[in-house]
Amino acid sequence: MSEARARLLNAATELFYAEGLHAVGVDRVIAHAQVTRATLYRHFPSKDDLLVAYLTQADEAFRARTDEARAAERTSADAVRTLGRTITGDIQNPGFRGCAFLNAAAEYPDPSHPVHLAVLAHRQWFLETMTELFSGIGKIDPEPAARHFVMLRDGAMTAGCLSDPQPICETFLRGVEGLLIFRSGEKSGT
Repeated sequence: MSEARARLLNAATELFYAEGLHAVGVDRVIAHAQVTRATLYRHFPSKDDLLVAYLTQADEAFRARTDEARAAERTSADAVRTLGRTITGDIQNPGFRGCAFLNAAAEYPDPSHPVHLAVLAHRQWFLETMTELFSGIGKIDPEPAARHFVMLRDGAMTAGCLSDPQPICETFLRGVEGLLIFRSGEKSGT
C-alpha cells in the first residue's frame, strides 16, 4: 500500500467511524490526509470505493484479532471467551461509537449498495467463524449458539456506546458463558 493510500484510508477510518459515513465528505478526508483530490481519486475512484475500503480494513483487522484469539487458546471454548473479552475491550475504548458495520448498515440500508454488501460479507464470515468455533466445543448446537453470540455482540456494541459500558460488558460476558454451558437439546429456564 502506498503512503498516500494509507494516509487516505487512515484519515477516512478516523473520520467515518467518529462522525458517520454520510456526514464526512471527500474534501474532509483529503484535508485530513493532506493529499490532493487527484491522489484520492487515483486510489479510490468514488466515495463508495473509499467506504468499502474502510470497511474492508475494519474486517481484516477483526479477522486478524479473531485468528490471534484462536491461535492463543487451546480449546474452542477458550477462544470464544477470548474473543468475547476482545469485544468488551473494544466497547470500553475511549471514542467507542458502536460497531462500524452496524453503523454502516444503518446508513446504507439498500441491500444492493456496495457498502451494504461489504457489511453482509463481514457478518457472514463472522457467523461462519463463530459456528466453527462452537462446533469445536461439542454438545452445543453450533448454529443457534453462533447466531446467539452474534446477536449478543450486536446488542453489546449498540448499548455500549449509549450508556456506561461496564455493566454492558459484564452482561455480554455472562451471556457468552451461558452459551458455553447450554447443551444441545436442553430447555432454558425462560
